[in-house]
Amino acid sequence: MYDVLIIGGGPAGCSAALTLRMRGKSVLLAYADGGALEKAHRVENYLGMPHASGKEMLAVMHRQVQQAGVEMRKSLVQRVLPMGESFSAMLGNTLAESRGVILATGIPRVALLKGEEQLVGMGVSYCATCDGMFYKGGRVAVIGGWEEAAEEANFLAELAQVTYYTEKKHDVSALKPEIIQSPLRPLALSRREEQILVETAEGEQGYDGVFVLRPAMALSQLMPELETVDGRIALYDGYLTSMKGVAVAGDLQGAPYQVAKAAGDGNAAALMLIKQLD
Repeated sequence: MYDVLIIGGGPAGCSAALTLRMRGKSVLLAYADGGALEKAHRVENYLGMPHASGKEMLAVMHRQVQQAGVEMRKSLVQRVLPMGESFSAMLGNTLAESRGVILATGIPRVALLKGEEQLVGMGVSYCATCDGMFYKGGRVAVIGGWEEAAEEANFLAELAQVTYYTEKKHDVSALKPEIIQSPLRPLALSRREEQILVETAEGEQGYDGVFVLRPAMALSQLMPELETVDGRIALYDGYLTSMKGVAVAGDLQGAPYQVAKAAGDGNAAALMLIKQLD
C-alpha cells in the first residue's frame, strides 16, 4: 500500500513525486518510457538546465526523486481499479495498491484498431498474466507494439498456441521458436460467435482470444470510470478529477506543452491531492 501511485515518469510525474515525499507520503512512480521529453535533442527554455537534451534532463529528475525516497518502477500500468477508499493497479505482472493516483502520462498517442475498444472483455485483453489462463489449450493472437510484448507472448506460449502480429517495428528476437510470426499487420478486430477475428489485408484469422500489448494505454482503458468532456478528462479546481483521490498533471491538462508548465502542474496537483486525501 502506497499513499500515491503516479503514472508517468516525465517532469510532471517527477515534480509531483518530489512534492509528495517532502510531505512525508509514500510514492510509487510507474513509467513505461521517457515520453515526449526523452525524444528532445536539446531543450533551451527550462530554467537552470541550459543546453540539456531530454534524456539528460530525465536522468537528473529520476536521480533526484529516487534520492528523496520515491520508488520507481519501469512498467506499463495496464488498468487502475477503484476499490472504495483505495485503488488497485496492474503493473506488468504485479499489483500495487494506493490511496490516491496522479495521472501524468502525457498525451497517450494510441491508435486503436477498428473494433478493438468494443471487444475489450469479450475476447480482447491487455494483460497476458491476468487473462492467459482463460485460453489454456486454445489459440491466441498477440498484437505486439514493443519489446515487452515478446516476453508476454512467451508466457502465453506455455498455455496456448500463439500467433504474433507486429503492430509497430520492434525487437522480436526473444520470441520462442514455437510462436508463429505473422508477416501481416492487423487492421481490425471483430467477433464471430466464439471467435475473435484478426482482419488483415490478406484475409482474416480466428482465435479464442487476442492480446493487444503496447507501450501505452488509452485513457478509456486505463481508467474508464473518469468523467470526460469532448474526449478529455474533466477537471475540477484545475487538477482534480470526478473521482476522489485522482488528480491530473502535465500535458493531459492541455497546452502549453512545456517542461516548465508540466513541472509546475506536478507540484500543484500533488498539493491538491494531499489536501483531498488528508
